Amino acid sequence: MISWWLILVAVFVSFILTAALRRYALAKSIIDVPNARSSHTVPTPRGGGVSIVLTFLFTLPLLLMAGLAPLSAAVALGGAGALVALIGFMDDHGHIAARWRLLGHFFAAGWALFWLGGLPPITFFGMAVYLSWLGQFLAVLYLVWMLNLYNFMDGIDGIASVEAICVCLGACLLYWLAGFEGLIWLPMLLAAAVAGFLFWNFPPARIFMGDAGSGFLGIILGVLSIQAAWASSQLLWAWLILLGVFVVDATFTLIRRLVRGDKVYEAHRSHAYQFASRRFGRHLPVTLAVACINSLWLLPIALCVVYLGLDGASAVVVAYLPLVILAIKFQAGALEKAED
Repeated sequence: MISWWLILVAVFVSFILTAALRRYALAKSIIDVPNARSSHTVPTPRGGGVSIVLTFLFTLPLLLMAGLAPLSAAVALGGAGALVALIGFMDDHGHIAARWRLLGHFFAAGWALFWLGGLPPITFFGMAVYLSWLGQFLAVLYLVWMLNLYNFMDGIDGIASVEAICVCLGACLLYWLAGFEGLIWLPMLLAAAVAGFLFWNFPPARIFMGDAGSGFLGIILGVLSIQAAWASSQLLWAWLILLGVFVVDATFTLIRRLVRGDKVYEAHRSHAYQFASRRFGRHLPVTLAVACINSLWLLPIALCVVYLGLDGASAVVVAYLPLVILAIKFQAGALEKAED
């Protein structure tokens, strides 16, 4: 019973912390003012994602003491998440050169992998493959990409929060059905911490997440997916499927901008979700569409992988193909003038 009380407390604490951060941001004029690269039109307080970070990190030891989280995973999540959040917080309140941010991101990814024991053998088309040092290198790149793509995708009201909640609750359902109930509490805790924040971030947002929150969510979700891989390779494929909306939009956009020769480190508004929000004139339809895609398309495919034994690699292809088509339809990575 204490486990469910912890989850409810996390929602409440996150809600209260976000309210306090919003008042602080307004008092100190920590405001995100719209510019040519913004997807919003109203000046809005920023930095509310710190409530997610603090709620998760302070509640994590309680899960550990209750025997609901393994020490290795708690240290991996706590250390990597805290470092990424700190870097994001400092960047939100000043500026850190991209090379130093990236170095910190790689260090956080390496820390998490060390405590998790690296990347386990992965099943590709029915064969278990141990990738040795190459697998560890790819796992580090994966975690660094996850935290950065989450930052890129946090561009309209509620989208990053809704994605995190959908993915975490979807993973909890998969764990329960597959008999891995012991893995449920970490993603459940993260979903609870985000839910308290979402009350203030749901369209029209009254506070934005900021780099500290978005980077934290990206690295935590990535670490949780690798933790799941140690329980079952199929669970890793399921996580990749659940994260499909963000992975496809961010990756497709990055590749297209790289091919065109853009400075990919510069701010832009060329993700598919950003074009879609401008086409519809509001953020809400796009954020709700992400929730629907997660619930009605990606989750059922992930269920087929974990519960029915569908090949994970094949399922990722099936899950991502319509998302790639949507990315093309909404001009992901295109020059903004092409919008019209």
